[in-house]
Amino acid sequence: MPHHKSCKKRLKTSVEARAYNRAYKSALRSRIKQFRGLTSAEEAAAQLPGMASMLDRLAKKRIIKRNQASRLKSRLQARVNGLSS
Repeated sequence: MPHHKSCKKRLKTSVEARAYNRAYKSALRSRIKQFRGLTSAEEAAAQLPGMASMLDRLAKKRIIKRNQASRLKSRLQARVNGLSS
């Protein structure tokens, strides 16, 4: 346990941030699984902008890394292109 007052506060804020980040990461994984389960090209293309927006927001908040968001967007776009072919 921390002994200094500032360390106690830092522990509390880091625990809260960890819970917040874990919830967002869990929601992201759930949405990606749901997106990958789509078989209709039109439905996937309609949901792609929302997925990209979510990835950009999480990268902006540094919940995920920028490159990870970029890589996921690219892979989801490739999946949509594969469905439409």
